[in-house]
Amino acid sequence: MGISVERIEILLLIAAVVAMLARRLRVPYSVGLVFAGIALALLPFSPNIILTKQLVFTVFLPPLIFEAAFQLRWPELRKDLPVIVTLATLGVLLSAAAIAIGMHFLASWTWISAIVFGMLISATDPVSVIATFKDAKVHGRIRLLVEAESLFNDGTAAVAFTLALFASGQSVGSAGITKTLAIMLAGSFVCGAIMAAFVLLLAGVTDDHLVEITFTTVAAFGSFLLAEHFHLSGVLATLTAGLIIGNIGHLSIAPKSREAVEEFWEYAAFVANSLIFLLIGMRVANQDYRFVLLPALTAVLIITCARALSIYPLCLLFARSTLRIKPAHQHILFWGGLRGALALALALGLPPEMQGKEAIVTVAFAVVAFSIFVQGMTIKPLMSRLGEISNHEAS
Repeated sequence: MGISVERIEILLLIAAVVAMLARRLRVPYSVGLVFAGIALALLPFSPNIILTKQLVFTVFLPPLIFEAAFQLRWPELRKDLPVIVTLATLGVLLSAAAIAIGMHFLASWTWISAIVFGMLISATDPVSVIATFKDAKVHGRIRLLVEAESLFNDGTAAVAFTLALFASGQSVGSAGITKTLAIMLAGSFVCGAIMAAFVLLLAGVTDDHLVEITFTTVAAFGSFLLAEHFHLSGVLATLTAGLIIGNIGHLSIAPKSREAVEEFWEYAAFVANSLIFLLIGMRVANQDYRFVLLPALTAVLIITCARALSIYPLCLLFARSTLRIKPAHQHILFWGGLRGALALALALGLPPEMQGKEAIVTVAFAVVAFSIFVQGMTIKPLMSRLGEISNHEAS
């Protein structure tokens, strides 16, 4: 069933109560929401809302991607851009390859199923990562590295996943894949830039903060939908729009209005995060894991090792430069690589005729559950042990 006003009201009420309890109990807000979603799914009067790719892509991801990109500052991002791009591209591809090989040989999956699964699960998800770091009140370079990497590799994984499906369904050579990749990347960036320029042009002729908030909302959803309409990457388009508006928006958005815009997007991200984690919990509770328990455990082990492969060796490339990443930050990048909504949306959106779709979807949910519960519950104590946050904040 779809979303109705009544169902949204119920979920938001639950999310607000969970937020209060999570703060009192000192547990990550995202973990509390998933627990609440699981409990809610077991009740006879549970609101029947089905988590689908369309719901995640058209309702939840645009505001979450835009808000995170809007908060990134280009001067800081530019300093670490080589590291971020390396981790978000080469790191994702290394991770996806390791996962595909592992699932093929250790879980006996077909190459097609293993490759598609590797692509959709390889990137860390900004929804989970950003929620965790906001909850932990983490700031400084490590937050920039983790959040920016998760945003950029989110786009990489979405594009790579689309290319994997494209290549599996058609007989195309490397030249065809390269051409498609170039078109997707360039087209996505253009869609985001066009929407950002259009919105900033309009914002320049008004100082009404409500109108300017509306314009940024149009940019967030418009860039995503425009790119998806042309079969490009909505994630990259919205990321581009958010970065442009966040960094040069001061030229068009009035200073007083910018504070209102930031507060609006902070609330929009809170609502989207709340709903998506509740729905993930409800769907996790309804999955049947009996026939994929061994592949799920295998996948968790493989994905953890693949994440290490995508972090530690690549960080060595910068060991003798000014971009050196200290060991403590490498450990946080490794263990803070949570999976979440993007992986589930991509899995749920697989074609019905896709071989092994049910196994891929169920294992993806199992991996996300492990990521949120195990990694989400232990990332703050790890950061405290490494000296990145105080013991008071971690407790």
